[in-house]
Amino acid sequence: MTVKELRDIAKDIPDVTGVTAMKKEQLLSLIREYWEIEEEEAAARRKKKKIKPTASPRELKLKIATLRTEKEKARAAKDKRMVGIYRRRINRLKKMSRKAAQV
Repeated sequence: MTVKELRDIAKDIPDVTGVTAMKKEQLLSLIREYWEIEEEEAAARRKKKKIKPTASPRELKLKIATLRTEKEKARAAKDKRMVGIYRRRINRLKKMSRKAAQV
């Protein structure tokens, strides 16, 4: 809810003054007290797993070069499935090499 909506709700509470000067946290605690609502804790978010580069950028680039030659062989053999697989592998390795270069 917005602060404006919370202020409108808090104005209806008897024996409360200075609602317009209150911050959102204060308004929420005031409304929770009046309505006897227990404060809920936010659910813990999962952290993303960081991919640690297992190889140096040079090794990754050599691997990319070999995959490119294999991709060309698959393209010559008109194997679309393998061309797609090699394309995705090359793309993933390029991302990994950029991350490895930053570290």
